Amino acid sequence: MEKAENIGLKRIFPNFVNSFLPFGIIALVAMLVLPLPVALLDTFFVLNITLSLLILMVALHTQRPLDFSSFPNLLLIATVLRLGLNVASTRIVLKDGHTGPDAAGQVIEAFGEFIVSGNYAVGIFVFSILVIINLVVITKGAGRVSEVSARFTLDALPGKQMAIDADLNAGILTPEEAKDRRAEVAKEADFYGSMDGASKFVKGDAIAGILILVVNVVGGLIIGLLQHDLPIGQAAEAYILLAIGDGLVAQIPSLLLSIATAIIVTRVSSAHNMSEHITRQVNLSAAWFPTSLVILALGLVPGMPNKLFIFFAAIAAGLAYLSRRKEKLGPIEDQEAQESDDDETENDFDVQSVKDDAKISLNIGFGLVSLVSQSDENSLVPSITKLRKETSKRLGFVIPGVRIRDDIDLEPSQYQIKIGEKIVADDIVYYDKILAIPGDGVKLDLNGIKVQEPAFGVDAVWIEPELDKDAQSKGYVTIDPTSVLITHVGQILMNNAAELLGQDEVQELLDDLEQSQPNLIQTVIPKIVPLHQLTNILQSLLKEAVPISDLHVVISELAGLNIQKMSNDDISEAIRPKLVPLLIQRLTKFKETLPLLTLAPELEQLILTSVRQNPDEKMLLLDGALAKNILSNINEASEALSRDNKAVFLIVAPQIRRHVANFIRSQLPAVNVLSFTELPENRSVEIAYTIGGENEPTE
Repeated sequence: MEKAENIGLKRIFPNFVNSFLPFGIIALVAMLVLPLPVALLDTFFVLNITLSLLILMVALHTQRPLDFSSFPNLLLIATVLRLGLNVASTRIVLKDGHTGPDAAGQVIEAFGEFIVSGNYAVGIFVFSILVIINLVVITKGAGRVSEVSARFTLDALPGKQMAIDADLNAGILTPEEAKDRRAEVAKEADFYGSMDGASKFVKGDAIAGILILVVNVVGGLIIGLLQHDLPIGQAAEAYILLAIGDGLVAQIPSLLLSIATAIIVTRVSSAHNMSEHITRQVNLSAAWFPTSLVILALGLVPGMPNKLFIFFAAIAAGLAYLSRRKEKLGPIEDQEAQESDDDETENDFDVQSVKDDAKISLNIGFGLVSLVSQSDENSLVPSITKLRKETSKRLGFVIPGVRIRDDIDLEPSQYQIKIGEKIVADDIVYYDKILAIPGDGVKLDLNGIKVQEPAFGVDAVWIEPELDKDAQSKGYVTIDPTSVLITHVGQILMNNAAELLGQDEVQELLDDLEQSQPNLIQTVIPKIVPLHQLTNILQSLLKEAVPISDLHVVISELAGLNIQKMSNDDISEAIRPKLVPLLIQRLTKFKETLPLLTLAPELEQLILTSVRQNPDEKMLLLDGALAKNILSNINEASEALSRDNKAVFLIVAPQIRRHVANFIRSQLPAVNVLSFTELPENRSVEIAYTIGGENEPTE
């Protein structure tokens, strides 16, 4: 029973707290129209002063403006509270001011009697000075700073968002960190926009204080003279003194809030609060020594309060000495701290410090850093982002971010591409040159560094940029270093797509598909096909560049298969006819006739026999010379089609398609091996070359 009661209290208390603020706001509004008892008025005056002091202290101890992001809301609440008290006190002053100085409560009486010594003339001047300080100096300055800060923050917002995207693409930030950074940037823009508006509250409050004082004075004199028949001197002393006390009670908290506003909008983000921030920056011996000398010189002038000036000169000299001592000890302490950190780093490390979680890494030599630091859209970072987007559309899943980092172990122009920890590519890109690739019938005779193009292995030459136009006039295709690198990265992504797709990525695809087809997913996954098996099937498709963008087709086909009696390879083969048309339409135009490579009947029969004899083998068991001739003939025919900018499709019998594909994939990845059953019915085809076991393919 006791436990149940405790639980009930825990539930009730948060509800009470959450309901307090709305009721409090309603109470503030009610103060504007309903009369308040004098005792309650004193309570609220003390609360107002306490709240203002609290807000000021919090503003002094914030390290960043965003640490006090609720400041605009508190400023509004405090302003409404003070205005409500002004209205309530004005009502009492005008109603009961003739009865004496305690008519409006002890707080107003104390401010009227003690602070201005009962002299309403002094009170008017003191109040005027406070208003001038508040309105003309602090509030106006804070409003201007808020306006400029809001404008600059909003202008810088797109650049900050682009910088976050660049860090995300470069692998510097994780998606979660990038999300938090974007939220912080948006929060900063909202904060300064709110502060720009909140500063108007402060300015309006100061002006309202002046008007309320005038109303109290004029209204009090009229009421005292006409309604209560008081002499003008007595009426002035009674009402003006109460009005001044009321004005000071409101003006002092207003001044505190104005100072807090100015502190917040002028605050620079730091790891320290305001007092620590100022202390660290003014604690300079180079500043204190001249200050002490100047104060000492002024103290020696006849007629000056010499002892006082010399006293402060001695204090400044002492601070200068302490600052100088700290500046000498600082480098030693920093060095010791650094050595301590180094020792700790050397002897204390965890898994994260030796593990690299990046799925794709691009390590570059220091000479290639200039490709990253370029500010135009051809820079390496936005180019890779564009490449990832295009590749993701082709394959049907989101390619992970590419982490770009410099590597001092590489040559200046060298780069490495890694999938996980495995190096899959390593080549040279000359950042200050242009790659020239000869066109059809063009002899490679340009002066430069002769190489093979990294992505496709064709002969090329790196030339100086000033030879660009000359090379183009001779029939060369010229490519800038960034494009060469991007092309190579793109090829690597396509060839290793299966390694980039894991169970987490597949689950994301399923979650997205489930929103539109929940019944399909719930029926098949994981009841019929577990997640790991689906991942293996999709990886098999990606190994041959078959897009998986139509995931609902894959799931629908799986629902109709008896997968218990099928291997993952057999399942992939059964699904391929529904997906291969996507591959074909990506590589060719719709109305374009497909040029096909076919195997000679005797060669196809030989391979079919070999597969039947060894059904469990994934690779073809062919004679070495025969295998060499087959690969050579396919390569020759492929190059001929590639020169005409045509995709290469090798058509074989369904029984041997998988084995033939495994046979040629490592040597000729650009050749797409299809079965007869995978050709779309709405596409026209022609046999371009017939591949046999002889030395040359036949047309």
